Amino acid sequence: MEKPFYAEYIRERIRTVPDWPQPGIMFRDITPLLQDKKTFRVLVDVFVHRYMDQKLDYVAGVDARGFILGAVVAYELNLGFIPVRKKGKLPFDTVAEEYELEYGSATVEIHTDACTAGDRILLIDDLVATGGTMLAAAKLLDRIGAKVVETAAIVDLPELGGSKLIREQGIPLFTVCDFEGH
Repeated sequence: MEKPFYAEYIRERIRTVPDWPQPGIMFRDITPLLQDKKTFRVLVDVFVHRYMDQKLDYVAGVDARGFILGAVVAYELNLGFIPVRKKGKLPFDTVAEEYELEYGSATVEIHTDACTAGDRILLIDDLVATGGTMLAAAKLLDRIGAKVVETAAIVDLPELGGSKLIREQGIPLFTVCDFEGH
């Protein structure tokens, strides 16, 4: 399948930082995408155009880089935004889900009143690696009765198996570009 014109444009502007946050990890840094006004506009427009005709109630963004893209996309789609935070960062009643990372484990939380049963959610993060973060966030939303219509990310790291795992759980996934190998 041929990649859309924008995929390589976005991919070329992602910085790779070797051995961060630990040796052997090739960190895909999206900050150059955000720093350039034209690239940031193209990136946001990719998501806005994809979802503008879908019936959605909220965009949920995963802590922390998913907040950046998710909040802007929510604003552009005239939707509310739900922050999916790391444990201990939300001030009200929460539900939590623990998950495994490629280099450890973590817990994410949302407020118990973040949305209501039947709400249709677009779930956004910057990157899909092992899929743990995205699946944990989707489980949280499901636990309070919401429906994750699609998950979305800028980058897919298919060799780590996360995108496959998300799709095997029956959750649609859209990514802008991918990085295979080093």
